Amino acid sequence: VQLQASGGGLVQAGDSLRLSCAASGRTFSNYGMGWFRQAPGKEREFVAAINYSGHSTTTADSVKGRFTISRDNVKNTMNLQMNSLKPEDAAVYYCAASRYLGIKDLERDYDYWGQGTQVTVSS
Repeated sequence: VQLQASGGGLVQAGDSLRLSCAASGRTFSNYGMGWFRQAPGKEREFVAAINYSGHSTTTADSVKGRFTISRDNVKNTMNLQMNSLKPEDAAVYYCAASRYLGIKDLERDYDYWGQGTQVTVSS
């Protein structure tokens, strides 16, 4: 499956941003999906994940209550709604697809990756 992330940009602290991930090539609903991010000088970290149907989700503690993951299996898209952004949320955000249908928060469980979209948050 091919993944294309979009929606990044420069925002101020407290603002909102919505990232999207468009999937193509294979049946989207056959994959669990996730978002990861990587800040300069840091390892890539888990942000959020959603199961194949969209009925189960999880988010990292650092973004819980601020970020919401969702998917549309008709449009073959996944979104990450990010509210109350903080400077520490600045990173390149990657969407990923997992052969597992459930929720996964480890990179090794993901098989396909998008190219990443930059999110910059000014204080």
